[in-house]
Amino acid sequence: MSWATPSERAAIQISIPRDGLTTAIGLLALLALWEIVAGQAFAGLYVLAPPSAIVARIAEDWGLFTRALGTTIAEAGWGFLWGNCAAIVLAVFVVALPRTEKVVQAAALVVFCLPLVATGPVLRVLYGPGWGPQVTLAALAVYYTTFVPLVVGLRAVPADWLDLVRSYGRGRLTALWTVRLRASVPYLVAGLQIAAPAAFLGAMVGEFTGAERGMGVLSIQTMRSLDIEGTWALATIATTVSIAGYLAVGGIGRLFSVGAPPVLLASAPPLAPGRRGRAVIAPVITALLAALVILVLWQGLMDGFGLSPFFAKRPADIWTFLVTAPDAGANRDTLFGALGTTLAVTVPGYVAGLALGAGLAALFCLFPIVERVATPLAIALRAIPIVVTAPLVVLALGRGVAGMLTIVAVMIFFPTLVACLQGLRQTPGQVQDLFESFSANRLTRLWLAQVPAMIPALFAAARMAVPAAVLAATVAEWLATGTGIGNLMALTSSTSNYAMLWSCVVVLTLVSVAGYWLVSLVEARALATFAPEQVAR
Repeated sequence: MSWATPSERAAIQISIPRDGLTTAIGLLALLALWEIVAGQAFAGLYVLAPPSAIVARIAEDWGLFTRALGTTIAEAGWGFLWGNCAAIVLAVFVVALPRTEKVVQAAALVVFCLPLVATGPVLRVLYGPGWGPQVTLAALAVYYTTFVPLVVGLRAVPADWLDLVRSYGRGRLTALWTVRLRASVPYLVAGLQIAAPAAFLGAMVGEFTGAERGMGVLSIQTMRSLDIEGTWALATIATTVSIAGYLAVGGIGRLFSVGAPPVLLASAPPLAPGRRGRAVIAPVITALLAALVILVLWQGLMDGFGLSPFFAKRPADIWTFLVTAPDAGANRDTLFGALGTTLAVTVPGYVAGLALGAGLAALFCLFPIVERVATPLAIALRAIPIVVTAPLVVLALGRGVAGMLTIVAVMIFFPTLVACLQGLRQTPGQVQDLFESFSANRLTRLWLAQVPAMIPALFAAARMAVPAAVLAATVAEWLATGTGIGNLMALTSSTSNYAMLWSCVVVLTLVSVAGYWLVSLVEARALATFAPEQVAR
């Protein structure tokens, strides 16, 4: 049943093709500019191929590309399925049993922070030939990006709804099924949309470790031979597939839309005097428990699978290599020197990516026509796998700070943009109506109503972006720049120096966890003011 008047329905019918026409004109203009710039400014530089040459190359090698694409899509699809199933189970578990949340989140974060470029060779040795590493890396690339926003969504419910459930004598499971799951649908869709390109990236990284076929294998061949048309053809195909996945998930999400978000009025309960000491001690105990769980799992998995200590290092091996061995000092100098080089570009790129994503989301809300033109381009920039874009960006901008900053920022901005757009759209209709009644302009409405509603989504994106920024920097160093800890991992992997390789993995994981923790501290203070329902239990 529709409540729109005939004139409103006519306006809607007219606006849809007009919006599509605006988008089409914008894309055609971008393609024309691309053709001109590639043909004139970058001719003979092996950096940018014109669209006409890319289309010709795709048509020429259509059979080869489609066979490789079919393999990678299958690997990414299985990883997408398993990773997101794990994310949903974990999110429901921690919301249903809040006391387990800190330990579960810490363990899940450590696993997510494992560098894909270093984990891939270990998985290849473990699985051997086949799809195992590709599917596993695709699952690892997506499960946390769905887990974090889903937990936010499961808590984005008014307190009086939960009180109503309790007044009927029902418990947490009933509240979870009837209230929380419904409220979490928009957040789940946002996470799944981010996961679609990430799964494709994970599968391609897995193919870099020694797969027999797939888009990653073809990417290696085209980059090594400086086949610029082939590289951009693969990037175009990967982008198209990722955009299709992104749009498909969004379309399915709209079918399950739950309507306008409710008004959330909650206040975080103040800590009782006797509990203030616990609030300080609890994080320390949680960190120790999480570390114990990780160490036990690490040792147990290595021993359980009977993996050789030559390449499957245990915790004691890393301690010896970095602390007690005669050459431990030299090992630490090499490792932390490379780490400093990586962090010098990772941190500014991380901040730039967050600012770009949040800024574009605000711009899209103020000027919807910009969103219709720029969204396909934004999706395309993020959908191109970093293993393809990193060498091209380095060729265009050099191996210095500018190239690395660009690579990290591009990796960060799209998930931030998606999350912030979703957060801006969660502004309750009643709040927007209040601003309408005062004839508030768009900028006032954005700053006073929509930005506060966006805060939980922004910080969720900021937390997820920490390991993503490390991944982008290390992949770029591994493949293109020849500097930093990413290059150190590439060298140690090729020379079978597995003690250094595993040490790099441990240190990068700890850095990612530390960055995540720092963002969480800022987030806790912000949520206590702007979204108390996220911290109230």
